Amino acid sequence: MSETPPPPYRWFDLHVLRTERVGPSLVRVTFGGDHLGEMVTGGRDQRFKLFLPRPGQPAPVLPDDRGVGWYAQWRVQDPAVRAVMRSYTVRELRHDPDELDVDFVQHGSVQHGLVQNGADDGHSGPASLWSRTARPGDRVAVLGPTAEENGGVDFQPPADTDWVLVTADESALPAAAGILAWLPAGTPARVFLEVAHPDDVTDLPTKADADITWLIRGAAGQPTLDAVRAARLPSGTPYAWIAGESGTVRALRRHLVGDRGVDRRAVTFTGYWRRGATEEDLLAELG
Repeated sequence: MSETPPPPYRWFDLHVLRTERVGPSLVRVTFGGDHLGEMVTGGRDQRFKLFLPRPGQPAPVLPDDRGVGWYAQWRVQDPAVRAVMRSYTVRELRHDPDELDVDFVQHGSVQHGLVQNGADDGHSGPASLWSRTARPGDRVAVLGPTAEENGGVDFQPPADTDWVLVTADESALPAAAGILAWLPAGTPARVFLEVAHPDDVTDLPTKADADITWLIRGAAGQPTLDAVRAARLPSGTPYAWIAGESGTVRALRRHLVGDRGVDRRAVTFTGYWRRGATEEDLLAELG
């Protein structure tokens, strides 16, 4: 009788190695850990679960059961005590030495340098605030992949794709960067990236034939939606990956399918956040 293969995910106890401000909207935290060498990534928009301690805790409070029942146990733990759980994208995973980079989005006045020394401006979520106050040695936990085919990668262009469309705001920028780095050489790509500040614009290495348009968000309007509506897109069979604020993502999908005639099966869309809602709100809606 053959043995049952191990699940493609496992828990990792990690700690902060260093932090870096990579733009007004992003703080990069680099993690290390004794078993991080067992973590792998399928590239592209590889996601994982990150568990952070509450203020005053030396480490995240996790379920006793770290098997298949972990989520049910986490749900019934005291919300004021249990670990802060967030879904994040692998910005970069390196081995020898084993290091994991994760980019945390900053919001509100933090983006514009009006809040100093990691203070809470009243608009930051717990993960954003944690990233600004993180210090080397701070402990976290990760539920991450141990096989490249792990179900945590959504960017899956069909074999008959002629060109790809990628749209993202700063919340999905690490995923877009991963996609661009993964795309085979010469792949035609139209890319629209919306950020809050000109200093968020950065070089994104790719071997694809990528036309990248950076959009700076103002006080009004929907820059990405407006830009895609006005764009002259390539001919041929497209595959679209659209991510960011859920309202904008839905509007983009409607435009691509309803106005452009893109096959809905060729559109992968993900709301990374929703204006006016925290991730706790979204988790509560799941019941």
